[in-house]
Amino acid sequence: MFGDQHVETSGGAQVSMRLQRRFLEKAGHTVTIVAPALHGARARQTDPDAAYLDIPSMPITLDREYAFVWPGSRADRVIDDRMSRRPPVDIVHVQADFWGAFLGHRFARRHGLPVVHTMHNRVDVGIEATAPFPGLVLRVLNAWQRRALGGARGQTDRGRAGGRRAGGGAPAGRDGWAFLRTFARRSQAVTTPSAHFARRLEGHGAVPGGTVGGRVDVVWNGIDDDLLDEVLRSTPDERAPGRPRFVWVGRMSPEKRLLPFLEAVAASGVDADVEVIGGGGQLSAARRLVARTRGAASVRFSGRLPYAETLRRIRAADAVVQTSIGFETQGMTIFEAAALGTPAVVSDPDLAGELGTGFWAVGGDVDAAPSASDASIGALAATVRAAAADISAGNAVQPSARLREEFRQSSRTASMIDVYRRVLGAA
Repeated sequence: MFGDQHVETSGGAQVSMRLQRRFLEKAGHTVTIVAPALHGARARQTDPDAAYLDIPSMPITLDREYAFVWPGSRADRVIDDRMSRRPPVDIVHVQADFWGAFLGHRFARRHGLPVVHTMHNRVDVGIEATAPFPGLVLRVLNAWQRRALGGARGQTDRGRAGGRRAGGGAPAGRDGWAFLRTFARRSQAVTTPSAHFARRLEGHGAVPGGTVGGRVDVVWNGIDDDLLDEVLRSTPDERAPGRPRFVWVGRMSPEKRLLPFLEAVAASGVDADVEVIGGGGQLSAARRLVARTRGAASVRFSGRLPYAETLRRIRAADAVVQTSIGFETQGMTIFEAAALGTPAVVSDPDLAGELGTGFWAVGGDVDAAPSASDASIGALAATVRAAAADISAGNAVQPSARLREEFRQSSRTASMIDVYRRVLGAA
């Protein structure tokens, strides 16, 4: 597996990769995870692990948690040398968007290996939310990709297996979809953790081999079976008395929309407890906003917590709040919450539709997503107010019981193994 960041750092994709590795090994498979080496406190806190192939890297955030690797010949040599001392590889699973994806596809090409590429993120939405001049950034990113990957492996404008190329003959693209199409065309399978993102990828031609009619496999990210059972067993089913309790979990960056949420909490006037779990570049701004607005709710910043403790906090909450729009492909937190029996306030209509039941939709209603997202503070404040009223009245919406079983990692790993077998059977 190749990732953009070490799996011991914070992030939904990293949590998913750790779980995939564990359950693949339980099923008798050997897994190596290739990613940038850790730095700072995270490096000191992480025990050595034979499954991790850490590439020399450069920290790129002030807290030194996240790192960058230049995807060139030096990194290639490190990977090849260290992989030569490990069991032979059957399949390359890329779970990255940038340097990790470049390195994974380069490794597969050098060794003639099939690729499964899991697309976790909307690259264009993330860049638009975090970078100035996003159009320029995307053009540079596409150019960097073309330089890093070179010509497509074994492909012509007709695509693989004689199939007609989706968008074949078109000039090199410059947007986020062009970037994802390039990876897809080099892959024997493309997976994503939600049906709505799979359909979008297919609509933009980001399908295996780039062939018309190609399909993207939907394989949800899951939750650790044992941990889910332990949290459910060790926490009460009955709601503890007190005012409504909301929890927000995630990376504090613009695309996650923490600041709009805190503004909405103040504007809503709700008398509630709000816990914010996570860290990132907007922490100071978030603290200042809370001090300035002085709403009726109490807001507590808990920082980064161990995963198991985060799940316990979600279980104890009356609702988890999801505020990003258009960025998440699955929205792990709301699915974790549903598996734990906790409903959600959901800002992204696509994620609400994926969840099915057990939510208050921003701009919509209980278990009813709107046709289009509403990013206004007023709409989010109104939904928080409605959720708080339902919780106080004892009428909180309940998640679907089926998600508890369907979201278990054991079932998700079985689905991914089916994809691996299909790819290897066609190789």
